[in-house]
Amino acid sequence: MANRSVQVVFDKIPESLEEFKALPQAAQTNEFEVAALTVLALCVYPKDSELSLAMLDVLRGPRPLSVYDKQFIRDRFCDKDYVPRSFFAGSTPDNDYTPSEPLTIAVEDNPYSYQDEGYAKLFLKSGGADSLRPVQLRLAKDGKWYLWEQFLLSDIRQPESSNPWA
Repeated sequence: MANRSVQVVFDKIPESLEEFKALPQAAQTNEFEVAALTVLALCVYPKDSELSLAMLDVLRGPRPLSVYDKQFIRDRFCDKDYVPRSFFAGSTPDNDYTPSEPLTIAVEDNPYSYQDEGYAKLFLKSGGADSLRPVQLRLAKDGKWYLWEQFLLSDIRQPESSNPWA
């Protein structure tokens, strides 16, 4: 199977759980869209951590975030609120991770993405990293894809505005 790349486009970052659930991608019938929604939910965290976690719980479905998961996310955001924005097209260290509009996230698969039945491992490109970042999703009996694991909050290059050596 050849690599596919799907561009998922959003008008804006939702400001409420209702707005998030109203997005067409929130039907969770397409694994590429669920991976992109994960970025959107993480982008909310610096402004409203509780809302962000509620959005992630929607994506996780019958398996909500654990106390450990929430602690891990909190620790990753320490002074690095730009990391999730780095997944939007046009977002680079040079422009302080300011995305192009409309907000677009490229999600890719590869020949190994569907090795485990009922799971999909998809990959997202960060404007501040050299390697793609994985998101694992699980297909439930209801036909929806749910967030199983995400590795989107790893360190990336600092934005130029906060890098004294740039």
